[in-house]
This record gives sequence, structure tokens and C-alpha cells, in this order.
Amino acid sequence: MNNYYGNPNTFPGNPLYSNNITMPNQATASTSMNELSLEQSYIENILRLNKGKKVTVHMTFPDSNDFRDREFKGIIEQAGRDHIILSDPTTGKWFLLLMIYVDFITFDETINYSNAFIPN
Repeated sequence: MNNYYGNPNTFPGNPLYSNNITMPNQATASTSMNELSLEQSYIENILRLNKGKKVTVHMTFPDSNDFRDREFKGIIEQAGRDHIILSDPTTGKWFLLLMIYVDFITFDETINYSNAFIPN
């Protein structure tokens, strides 16, 4: 059995190896605030820099017949590697959105972006 679950080298969270050097994968990479500036410009870092701004998150749910494409409008409250938390002040609703379904995000104002995320 050499499938996803049968091969421990491909299970999420295990480090990747290249020429006997451990390469962190997304599940094992550090998330401390001091190390954020050393990472590349991942979406969650850009969203964190824009916390508190109003956005529209455009998402596609390919397995759904009821709502294939949806838009979620709200304020960025938090962002992680696999999720975004929005609050909608007009309805009082909060949304936990999975990054895997995000197509793109539109902002109602200028986006904050840091050059520290660009690798040397």
C-alpha cells in the first residue's frame, strides 16, 4: 500500500527531504511573528497585513450544485495558512472560510504589502 495514507513520507506534517537536507513543508514551517518576515509573500501574510480592511472573497465550491460560486463580504479579522475569518458588521455574521476554495480577493481600499516577504 503506497497511497497517501500508506506512505508516511507523503503525509502532511512530515518534512520533505532533498539531498539529506530537511526542507519544511507548509504543515511544518514555523509561524512565529518573528519569522513571518523571512517567509515568501504567502496569501495569509498579505491578509494579516490588511487585518481590519473590508474585502470580498470570491470562492468556488466545485462539488456543490446548490452554490458553486459565492462571494463573502466582510472585514478581515484573522488569517491562517488554511483559513480566513471575516466579520460582516451589517449582519453580525462571522465567516470561517477555507483557503482551498478561494479564487481571489478584492479590496475596497489600497492593499498593504511588505517587501520583507519577497525572497532575496
